[in-house]
Amino acid sequence: MNMNRAVTFVRVVETGGFTRAAESLGLPASSVSRAVSKLELELGVSLLDRNSRHVSLTDAGRAFFDRARDALVGLNEASDLALDAAREPYGVVRVALPPELGSMHGALFARFGMRHPRIRIELTFTPRGAELVGDLVDLAVAIGKLPDSALVAKKLGHAAHKLYAAPGYVAKHGLPKRLADLAKHDVILSRAIGGEARWELSGPKGAEHVDVTARLVADHVHLVMDATLAGLGIALLPTTMGDRVVAARELSAILPRYEIDTPVYLLAHSGRHLPHRVALLRDELIAALPLGCKEHG
Repeated sequence: MNMNRAVTFVRVVETGGFTRAAESLGLPASSVSRAVSKLELELGVSLLDRNSRHVSLTDAGRAFFDRARDALVGLNEASDLALDAAREPYGVVRVALPPELGSMHGALFARFGMRHPRIRIELTFTPRGAELVGDLVDLAVAIGKLPDSALVAKKLGHAAHKLYAAPGYVAKHGLPKRLADLAKHDVILSRAIGGEARWELSGPKGAEHVDVTARLVADHVHLVMDATLAGLGIALLPTTMGDRVVAARELSAILPRYEIDTPVYLLAHSGRHLPHRVALLRDELIAALPLGCKEHG
């Protein structure tokens, strides 16, 4: 099959006529009409109904157009990918990271930047990265349940969270001895609705839950950490943060045999063509992650 004729036919349909197609292709209208006629002759079917003032597709033409257009889009994307791979990648890659993971790994992005000096990375620290992919960022690392969307999600592992409190809080309110005791304690919550939440943790007896009420609700882990250090209450914190502060004796581990394992995902747009610079950083993150989380098995 002559590909030029197929391209010409697709352009006629997309522009709505031979004259507009000829203008967009820089060809005489007669050449465009002949190309479509030869394509119909080659296929042995009529693709266009020329009896109306505007060209319209026959049933065979509609079937051919749908498949031909997809094939041409695929060829253009393949061409773009080949060109991207052949030249030094450049441009901006925008990444959203949860605060509890991203701030630990500046060295990863520094190494990537040194290998690819023409790529600029713009980082946003937010717990709502899944909502930004496509419009505001190219990639996002997200912790927890994902919203329903058409995003491409790669599960990277799990982030462990445990309970912590300041020594001053423990001295004043005592240590909870059972998970159920947390219902009587002051707690600090992240992304709670109405100041209440149900904590579901795994412990010696398997999965258990407790309903808690917050003294403070914050959607940024560093705010939760600051309030915990100040003695406001008990908080669920990533072990990557909490254990370091326990080692410095600024926090105490509460019910240390209980924890939550929350899934961690890398999210990208669902479009078929991912720019080479974005794909490079995506693969780097997949290789380097989990960023402080446990591998999934």
